[in-house]
Amino acid sequence: MKRYRNLDGNSGVAAYESGDGFIRIRFVNGETYEYTDEVTGRAHVVNMQKLAQAGLGLATYVSRFVHDAYARKL
Repeated sequence: MKRYRNLDGNSGVAAYESGDGFIRIRFVNGETYEYTDEVTGRAHVVNMQKLAQAGLGLATYVSRFVHDAYARKL
């Protein structure tokens, strides 16, 4: 997993890993969730991938739009 840059210094996201059609997010509490095109929706996955790369806004996005729409907890 790649360390989340956390540009605002106050994120609940610690790391992420993404590929075609998915993103896995590890939160600071140690829990990791996988979001996929099939379960979460392509638009949401793409948005989360962009936010993850930018290092800003990912935890807020998850909280607001896809909180429980994950494919699986790892």
